Amino acid sequence: MIRSKLPDVGTTIFTVMSRLAIEHKAINLGQGFPDFNPDPALLALVSKAMADGHNQYPYMPGVAPLRESIAKKTQALYGHAYDPETEITVTSGATEALMATILAAVNTGDEVVVIEPCYDSYLPGIRLAGGTAVPVPLRAPTSDDPYYRIDWQRVRDAITPKTRLLMLNFPHNPTGAILEDADLDALESIVRDTGVLLVSDEVYEHIVFDGRQHASLSRRPLLAEHAFVISSFGKTYHTTGWKLGYCCAPRHLTAELRKVHQFMVFTVPSPMQFAYAEYMENPAPYLELPAFYQAKRDRLQAGLRSTRFRPLPSPGTFFMMADYSAISQLPEAEFARWLTTEHGVAVIPISAFYQIPDAPESNHKLVRFCFAKRDETLDQALERLSRV
Repeated sequence: MIRSKLPDVGTTIFTVMSRLAIEHKAINLGQGFPDFNPDPALLALVSKAMADGHNQYPYMPGVAPLRESIAKKTQALYGHAYDPETEITVTSGATEALMATILAAVNTGDEVVVIEPCYDSYLPGIRLAGGTAVPVPLRAPTSDDPYYRIDWQRVRDAITPKTRLLMLNFPHNPTGAILEDADLDALESIVRDTGVLLVSDEVYEHIVFDGRQHASLSRRPLLAEHAFVISSFGKTYHTTGWKLGYCCAPRHLTAELRKVHQFMVFTVPSPMQFAYAEYMENPAPYLELPAFYQAKRDRLQAGLRSTRFRPLPSPGTFFMMADYSAISQLPEAEFARWLTTEHGVAVIPISAFYQIPDAPESNHKLVRFCFAKRDETLDQALERLSRV
């Protein structure tokens, strides 16, 4: 018998709900992937890269043209110059970057402060590294301020001499919350006082709405000096199935990350790397992404307002949370299954993003909708939801 390192971890809620959606022919607004293809020009570049012979193992940290493209984009947007040779690593999706970072930085007995609700890979990664997660909840919306926000004093209070990492994810999955300049000011103060290392999961960096700008940690030199900044090509270019991401970090942090990366996957597919490198020469696809997804956000929000769901504001990501308390008092996981099986629309319960999903304080009668879908998919789902 194998002694499980994750005895209480089963199949992720995303896999469970997607399988349930298939079984019941439900519209899947749960798992965060588009139901449309990427730009044909990008697909053609992958085929071209294959035909040009880029089919063998590439350089372990990622091919040079792609790392150079990432460096140029990051400096243009955020003003920070990462060395593409020593400070940028291409990974097998952002998930691998997160896991490699945690394994590189966290040792047995270390504590890692996480902001709840949090993406489901964080807590198992911390446990596998021998660390202990210390959750700090986001401040919930109020009548005066309808957005989720970080309580920085609670974050500061959670940091102890055992704290190794503070993990952040903004734009935030699942709430859609974003950081503002005042948040970066508060974080700078904490880092200056404690020296804590940072993991900044910025996979939705290009999906920020209403004219706001993404507050990347790369914008502030002090934060960049302490941070592993992680992003995803899949979220930006509608290619989640290709599983390519990257991590930008100072040289000494990158060196430790790469030690783990090379023994997790060694490297990632060559053709996609060369294709992305060439495709990134045109900034329009990521500069136009906010308007593209804002139209879908507004479509879903307007549609939900004509149902018994109450949509919450979504300033970033391609997710929207909605309150279902006018429909049911079921716990979130049960409600999500009921909605999928009985009404043909799959969603994700927000309780799945908490350390203890079944706890009463993890259930707020909220579910997450993904609007990275064709307009006709959203309209069909809304028609079904109007009957709930």
